[in-house]
Amino acid sequence: MGARAQYVIVENGTWHRHYSHWGANGIINDLLPGPAAATRCFRAGREIDEWLDDVWCEGAALVDHDRRVLLWCASSIDWDEYAAARAVLARTWPGWDVRFAHDGLGDLTHHLGLDRDVSRSPGWFEAFEPDRFAYSEGTDPRSVVSLRLPDGSVRAWGSLWEPVGHVAGGPALIDLIAASPRTPAPAEMPDGGVHFDPQARTVSLWSARTVAGIHDWPLPRWEGWALDFRGDDHTHQSALLPADFPFPRLSLAPALRRLGGRIATPQPDPAALLAPATAAPGPEGTTAVVNPDALTPHDPVAPTPAELTALRTALDTLIAESETA
Repeated sequence: MGARAQYVIVENGTWHRHYSHWGANGIINDLLPGPAAATRCFRAGREIDEWLDDVWCEGAALVDHDRRVLLWCASSIDWDEYAAARAVLARTWPGWDVRFAHDGLGDLTHHLGLDRDVSRSPGWFEAFEPDRFAYSEGTDPRSVVSLRLPDGSVRAWGSLWEPVGHVAGGPALIDLIAASPRTPAPAEMPDGGVHFDPQARTVSLWSARTVAGIHDWPLPRWEGWALDFRGDDHTHQSALLPADFPFPRLSLAPALRRLGGRIATPQPDPAALLAPATAAPGPEGTTAVVNPDALTPHDPVAPTPAELTALRTALDTLIAESETA
């Protein structure tokens, strides 16, 4: 139980790893006030000498002061929040190269000159033999899958899987997709998308979430296929979608306001909520076993008044620009 986060601080040629059992829940809040505030916050976490893995790490950040690079990722995030956070970070981290770590901890270790798999066990990427396609009959798919048909036309579907789930199924999934019923166009922006072109033997993929392992292409059974990884850029797939299946055009203003509200409201402390439960007597003959880290709250160092003022100014400016766009 937890929302584990790993932080790496690089400064003066050395790097240190820090950990928070609950930090992933608020990693965006901790990043938004800028590099100085984020560094103080992450250094407050317990220093550790090991890497988490992509299963247990639900948020991560690397703050490299020497090269002025920020790498970050968070597993619990939707497109609107992601786009709003990226817009704010561009204002509050001026002069920094701010990147989303699509390969999760693999991007962090790669930045440090280590192997991408240093935090991953052999065979960690789980491929599967598909027997279905998890399409969505609703209007809020997690991803959009498009397919170029033999006649050159393109069809699209909403899917309940994240983008990496489609490539984990291998090329055999394509026939199942083609045979699936049509789905409505998404009413909300999905978190990612995949486009298959069997004639060109190309997979194009974008995502606002981690797609750990994507740099190990070709993934199992995709030998002979090329990958066109687009990061978070959905415009390529958008241009391919049929006219009756467009991505929605949404304003960032509501998501920016939600970010502002989260900054003004302290995050709940799961450790404090969990503590009374651990003290309660269990069934006869049983003993409660609790990870001690779960009882340690994520206690970030608060931004300075000047940092908060700069953040609120950035939010207000972005909201005004979004409403007039």
